Amino acid sequence: MKRVFVSLGIMVAALLTACSPQKEQTVVQASVGGFEVAQNTETKIDELLQKMTLEEKVGQMAQVTLDVLTEGENEFVSNEPLVLDKKIVATAFEKYKIGSVLNTANNRARTPEKWNQIISQLQAASIKATGIPMIYGIDAIHGATYTAGATFFPQQVGVGATFNKQVAVDAGQVTAYETRACGIPWTFSPVLDLGRDARWARMWETFGEDVHLVSVMGAGLIEGYQGDKNQMDDPNHLASCLKHYLGYSSFSGKDRTPAYIPENELRERYLVPFQKAVAQGAATVMVNSGVINGTPVHANYNLLTTLLKKEMGFEGLVVTDWADIENLHNRDKVAKTQKEAVKMSINAGVDMSMIPYNFAFCDYLIELVNEGEVPMSRIDDAVRRVLRVKFALNLFEKPVTKLADYPDFGSKKFEDKALNAAAESITLLKNEKAVLPLKANAKVLVTGPNANNMRTLNGGWSYSWQGEKVHEFADKYSTILEAMQDAFGKSNVKYAAGVNYNFEGSYMEEKDINIAAAVRAARGVDAIVLCLGENTYTEKPGDLHDLYISDNQQKLAEAMAKTGKPVILVLNEGRPRLVSKFVDKMDAVVQTYLPGNFGGVALAKILKGEINPSGKLPYTYPKYPNTLITYDFKPAENQEKMSGMYDYESFLDIQWPFGFGLSYTTFEYSNLQLNQKDFKVGDTVEASVTVTNTGKVAGKEAVLLFTKDHFATITPDVSRLRAFDKISLNAGESKVLTFKVPVKDLAFINADNVPVVEEGKFSLGIGSEQVDFNVSETKVVGKTNPVL
Repeated sequence: MKRVFVSLGIMVAALLTACSPQKEQTVVQASVGGFEVAQNTETKIDELLQKMTLEEKVGQMAQVTLDVLTEGENEFVSNEPLVLDKKIVATAFEKYKIGSVLNTANNRARTPEKWNQIISQLQAASIKATGIPMIYGIDAIHGATYTAGATFFPQQVGVGATFNKQVAVDAGQVTAYETRACGIPWTFSPVLDLGRDARWARMWETFGEDVHLVSVMGAGLIEGYQGDKNQMDDPNHLASCLKHYLGYSSFSGKDRTPAYIPENELRERYLVPFQKAVAQGAATVMVNSGVINGTPVHANYNLLTTLLKKEMGFEGLVVTDWADIENLHNRDKVAKTQKEAVKMSINAGVDMSMIPYNFAFCDYLIELVNEGEVPMSRIDDAVRRVLRVKFALNLFEKPVTKLADYPDFGSKKFEDKALNAAAESITLLKNEKAVLPLKANAKVLVTGPNANNMRTLNGGWSYSWQGEKVHEFADKYSTILEAMQDAFGKSNVKYAAGVNYNFEGSYMEEKDINIAAAVRAARGVDAIVLCLGENTYTEKPGDLHDLYISDNQQKLAEAMAKTGKPVILVLNEGRPRLVSKFVDKMDAVVQTYLPGNFGGVALAKILKGEINPSGKLPYTYPKYPNTLITYDFKPAENQEKMSGMYDYESFLDIQWPFGFGLSYTTFEYSNLQLNQKDFKVGDTVEASVTVTNTGKVAGKEAVLLFTKDHFATITPDVSRLRAFDKISLNAGESKVLTFKVPVKDLAFINADNVPVVEEGKFSLGIGSEQVDFNVSETKVVGKTNPVL
């Protein structure tokens, strides 16, 4: 079988010495769906495709996990220290011509030096076999999360809570830099799913429940990853991957369960962040593992090809999620054989298969093409997309980046950005009698299962899939207890866990229940910092049956309240666990989400008053398990108690609303004005408002702009977030903010699945201020094709 060598100056010797890249000259740029494509690069891809055999093309569409390629007992286990299996590597690249590798081995982080070694060896094998560099992908989702010594930011839900796009940009830039320092050019991030179900195990991987918030913060993370002009050939940037396309959020509270979504709802909410990211130039898309209206997304031509590639104009590559082509047969039962599953998914529009443990995909796909079941045009389209991303990353000129070229890896300036992100995310939800901030010399009891625990600060996808290996890598960072001891002095800080997690069992199991010891430890202190929440989890292992916080933790909270000491409840959790049974007994409540390695320090600085909290809830915090609702609900969901013989009891009753967050100062909104009162669809609503810090200390305020459509042909949401900004104000200082909202952005998807702005009355609100305006015409503002 012939080997293809591309005449682009690639030499294995150059690879191993990691010489500086020689950027090709770009003749003309053609922007298709936001993905920048150089015409001379397309010509090179054409020439390459003409030379490639079917086996080489199919190989480019195959992706296996690193464990498969290492010495070990089997494809699921690797020996330590990690060593590539030369025979299997040769099989992978010389026989099957695979185009991609992903993940780590043995589910654990590696040093950047080890990553450099492994990636260099794999690239050498790939180029020797085919002349084409492979592309390595990793779940670097809140930093280079499979790399020892990397800088970890808050998980996405915490970044959403900052309501500060720059925080997302910073997180993306640092993650890109440190991931490329490892030699890895592709991250499976950002998550653009909507966190609209508080029960979902992946709630914390989202930016929150709102479409606009997710879209803006997702855009910031992509900008950080790929550069503000998609400079993926710059070795400080990498390729992003939008996930999980499309409609992957929980509809049962459990992960990967079937969803039933009308097309207008799919387009109104779930599609929007992906549309904006595709237009921005995101390089790759990962497919939703689930099933929508009875059809697995991996087998849905209308979603993958008609909508994503044709209507939205996406020119990058579409990759499956873990083993999800196999799942069409094994789990979803829509394919009678694995071979049929390959046929269904590739014809639907999948470009690369995250296989991940074998090479059968390649054999099946070659047979299908030879049998005429998968057209060669579909193969060429998929391979073109794979090669397009590899060229965009400049892998043909510089297939490996080296740690020596990244002196800022794990640097203080990066850590400061992560600390700032954690501080801006932490949200003050209650502060009775101004119990916070604590006095500098306060004597404090720190208690609870999350008090002395780096694992819970980081959450899943941290050094390992479920976060269970955090303790092996995070010793140099401070837990909440350690940060409190540093802030207030060890002699002033007592510790008694009261309840601990059973780290050897299920993430929900608890042990060492000694609440009495915590009560005794509360004697003589001025305040109690009670750290409750969750152990680490992600995906299906994080499914739960009860959203209430555990019985043991509730008992600990009630016992602390009975001491008569002020109790500051610190929530450290990936989703909003219900606290309504005891929260009234707490003097203050602080939500930390999953703030990362610097969350303990950020929290201690906030509790001491060195940092003024400024986070706001990116989701609606529920009070009861049967009152799970989002802020943009429909009017019928809030029928007040009615007079007469019937009491519907369907009124809204939540713990804290979306966008809620307190400060150590106060902010006043005034003088909300619009540029006019009557608008047409082509106009822009310009709103100005004055924000004043009326308190005694400086603070940051996230300013949120909402609109309301009073009447529409489809019952409208009661409110929609349309814009936000975050400002800093000194005590007594005022600022005038101006927001611009194009009238076309007020469109909704009607019963015909068409985006339309309808004439009528609208309201616009910022803070306590609200004004009304009118739209004087009805107009369709886009075209769609039915896909469901």
